[in-house]
Amino acid sequence: MRSRQNRRMRADRLVSLVLLLRQRGRLSATELARELEVSSRTVLRDVEALSAAGVPVYAERGRHGGFALLPGFRTDLTGLNHDEALALLIAGSRRGTPTIGLGSALASAMLKVVDALPESQRGAAADVAERLLVDPETDLLSRRLVADEVPDSVVAEVRRAVFAGHKLRIHYAAADQAPKWRTVDPIGLVTVRDQGYLLATRSGADRTYRLSRMVAAEELTEPAQRAARVDLARVWQERSTRFRTGGAQVAVLVRVDPARRDELVGTALAVRAEESDADGWLRLDVTFQDSRHAEWALWQLATDAEALTPQWLRTSLRDRAAAIATRYEGSSPHQSRTANASTSTSTSGSNR
Repeated sequence: MRSRQNRRMRADRLVSLVLLLRQRGRLSATELARELEVSSRTVLRDVEALSAAGVPVYAERGRHGGFALLPGFRTDLTGLNHDEALALLIAGSRRGTPTIGLGSALASAMLKVVDALPESQRGAAADVAERLLVDPETDLLSRRLVADEVPDSVVAEVRRAVFAGHKLRIHYAAADQAPKWRTVDPIGLVTVRDQGYLLATRSGADRTYRLSRMVAAEELTEPAQRAARVDLARVWQERSTRFRTGGAQVAVLVRVDPARRDELVGTALAVRAEESDADGWLRLDVTFQDSRHAEWALWQLATDAEALTPQWLRTSLRDRAAAIATRYEGSSPHQSRTANASTSTSTSGSNR
């Protein structure tokens, strides 16, 4: 299996190399190695393989030399019309693909999309794609949207098990617990806001695992116990509903500035009731996953929101605010020490 996979990976790399030369012209071995994420030696071997296969790639020596294709050479790729190619280019700008370990495959696919366009449309599609930005890394307040970081080796094993229909062993660290080995039957992969999840069953019971909490993974040869077909959107919706309505959830009555309403709703699991308050604020009955989630969400809104109930949440937020106020009361001890040190240095200098 590994040998077959390695051959497929090399074939994909050879196609990407040809497409890079077609679209960018002459490139050095170093530039190709950087684009393909391999060594320069591997690039040289790939170029030799392409030449042996009849692809007209040649080397130009000298300071500005590199590798290039004979003019007019074209790969045999299925053509796309302008809108189809644009849709794929926009989809390729989304950041969810690296979460499930397909970042390099996406880059290769985008090269093929651009190359499949007629010459007259290629530049226009690229120009139009530059005018659209989907899922940037930060929002308007410069808050960085952090994606899950999952080791490539882990996500590759998970993805292979999902696609092959094999059982999977994962070394998984649940929240506030040490990692444990578990054997599961994988169903599918879901990416939500740059967070990757594995939907699976374990001993017949539904389980949802966050990819970033997997320390290690191993595809097994034993077939997974799962249905031949799956409606992954429906399964995800069902599990999301159970998550929102089960467990030790916390109901909170909140007053919030209308300008921060969407931010509050975006962090809550559900909104059970909403009405206008007498002073123009909104009064919402919302639920959170647990007490820690509720406290975190209200703390983000600072003075633009007030938890009315439960009382323990009001007390917790008050105590946290009091601790912060105490910390910043008066001058900083560090500043005092710096000032004293500066005074001491000046005094010493005047005595000399």
